[in-house]
Amino acid sequence: MRIPVLSELQPQERKTFGLHFSYSFIEGILAGLIALNEFVFVKSLLGSGYQVSVLFQFSTLVFLLLIFFSTFLRRIRNKKRLLRRTAILTRLPLMLLFFFPRSPEQLTGDSIYHYIFLAIFLIYYLANPIVFPSINLFLKNAYSHENFGRFYSYSTTVNKIVMMATTFAYGWALDANHYIFVYVFPVAAVLGMVSITLLSLIPYKQDEPPEMSYSLWKGIKQSVSEMTSILVKNIPYRHFQIGFMFYGFGFMGSYTVIILFWEYGLGLNYSSVAFYRNAYNLLAILFLPFFGRLIGRIDPRRFAVIPFLSMALYIFSLIMTQYYDSYVTFWDITLYHSMTFYILFHGVFAATMALMWSIGSAYFCAPSEAGIYQSIHLGMTALRSLFAPLIGVLFYELWGFTIAFSISITSLLIGSCIMWWSQRKYPLMEKKVLS
Repeated sequence: MRIPVLSELQPQERKTFGLHFSYSFIEGILAGLIALNEFVFVKSLLGSGYQVSVLFQFSTLVFLLLIFFSTFLRRIRNKKRLLRRTAILTRLPLMLLFFFPRSPEQLTGDSIYHYIFLAIFLIYYLANPIVFPSINLFLKNAYSHENFGRFYSYSTTVNKIVMMATTFAYGWALDANHYIFVYVFPVAAVLGMVSITLLSLIPYKQDEPPEMSYSLWKGIKQSVSEMTSILVKNIPYRHFQIGFMFYGFGFMGSYTVIILFWEYGLGLNYSSVAFYRNAYNLLAILFLPFFGRLIGRIDPRRFAVIPFLSMALYIFSLIMTQYYDSYVTFWDITLYHSMTFYILFHGVFAATMALMWSIGSAYFCAPSEAGIYQSIHLGMTALRSLFAPLIGVLFYELWGFTIAFSISITSLLIGSCIMWWSQRKYPLMEKKVLS
């Protein structure tokens, strides 16, 4: 299929792509910094395993708000103004990191700075329940169905490139100065406000929402009732979310354990961690255009099997590193031979899950429903984040890395089976997929 030239697009679609591209570019910088955040918390701030699991938990736990307040978010008339206010309130606290200590002596034990750091990033992640559904809502209405997945993959590719460059530079800077983050994040605060403001400029005209005629409690009940009704009536989407529950347990249960494995299992420095992240993101960049076209052509549940299985394989490569620990060093980077499979399969995972997690829900509904369907998806993510990250650390402390990783792999395989069975038993109607 021929790739459309920007000059051939409708003015609204062309403007949307320009703003989406710019937003993705800046967010790539922020993602490159956040990519090392948990490792910074362990290595520089000397945080505990459970504390770092809570830090990761915050990134998804905030989506619980969508379960209770999705109806209110849909009824807000000026979503653009809401986004701009969110940008200021959630990004400004990053500037407080400038006042953090620059020595390990002040961070040992149960330091107050651990909790301040956690609070700052809890506030940072509170933007996500507003920003993420808005992205789907704005883009699904501004892009044609044909270009939705394709243009999203282009912007995501740029996001990955910028994130990769940022992660490499940031990792190198952290090895030179373990506390360089106190200077980096105040700048990130400004960039974060700019990026969300750009997102708010995407053309979007909302129908006049009805007036609120009920109490807060009734609004929450309506939000829960609406989400429940969708999950009950839309069987393919319900199976999609069940499969994602098993994937989410595998992902969240292993995420913090992988951070601990890098530090306590392999003793990696910042440059090595940045290298592994860059290497798989480089592959993701190469894979994204292909998978961006593929996601619009096959059932999203069949597509979901690809990231689920690729994650199971890259976790398995970590297990193998404990038993086959041969490695080479270059540029102060430690490359374990078995970790080349980690890079390969993680590259496939990063490319496919970037699309699946962000826009997969949109293929089960009409464009006007994209926001609420993504809200359900994010809300379910928050529910599993209540227990999965902490249980993963508990499994590691009880039985070690191998058993903890094996449990995650089993969960991913179950999720893959559910997705494959569902897409064969309950195929999507073509008119719904293309609506």
